[in-house]
Amino acid sequence: MSVTFDFDGEVALVTGVGGALGSAAANAFLDAGATVCGADVVEPDSEEFQLADPDRIHFHQGDFTDEDDVAAVVDAIVEEHGRLDYLLNIAGTWRGGDPIHETDASAFDFLFGVNLKTMFLASKHALPHLRETEGAIVSVSARSSLEGGEGDGLYRATKAGVRILTETIAEENLGTVRANSVMPSVIDTPMNREMMPDSDFEKWVDPRDIAATMLYLCSDAASVTSGAAVPVYGEA
Repeated sequence: MSVTFDFDGEVALVTGVGGALGSAAANAFLDAGATVCGADVVEPDSEEFQLADPDRIHFHQGDFTDEDDVAAVVDAIVEEHGRLDYLLNIAGTWRGGDPIHETDASAFDFLFGVNLKTMFLASKHALPHLRETEGAIVSVSARSSLEGGEGDGLYRATKAGVRILTETIAEENLGTVRANSVMPSVIDTPMNREMMPDSDFEKWVDPRDIAATMLYLCSDAASVTSGAAVPVYGEA
């Protein structure tokens, strides 16, 4: 059974749009008819930028750990398009390998900045506009955020923070803005394949499938769903 959504006339902001999942989300919303604004610290002409056709989106370069950058990007989007309907908090990364007693404090600052502060700042500045359109936020948590684990505790903690902030935003905006998170495990990305070359890639989740779930969570089909953390890890 195929499912289609119509987001014509609506505006979505995708953070981390140059990454594998951000690119998939941008394409999903474009295919559904939305105007897509993408933000990333990486410019489209960089080799790291994975969105195949960046000319299809309205790109805004910005460091979303910097509140001034976030405010400027959100203001520019609303000024240009007159509205903001959806925020996809996808900017993030993974770091691990060391136990807590061997982890440098700079790793803490880095992971909490990229994974949690970006989500907080983007949500903070988008919410006033999302309230006007009765829009939605979908953020990226992780399956591993549900419990502690050896070697990547900081990453797990940041993604647990994403879940808690999502639940908080949902509670604070009942009946106005819906907020949900998705919890991937291992996503089938070029970086993950390079890091884990001996793994069974067939069990990993295609970013496009996660993007489809994010699209659903922003749609009217999920109008009664807010504050949820949705598993999107398939067999991974």
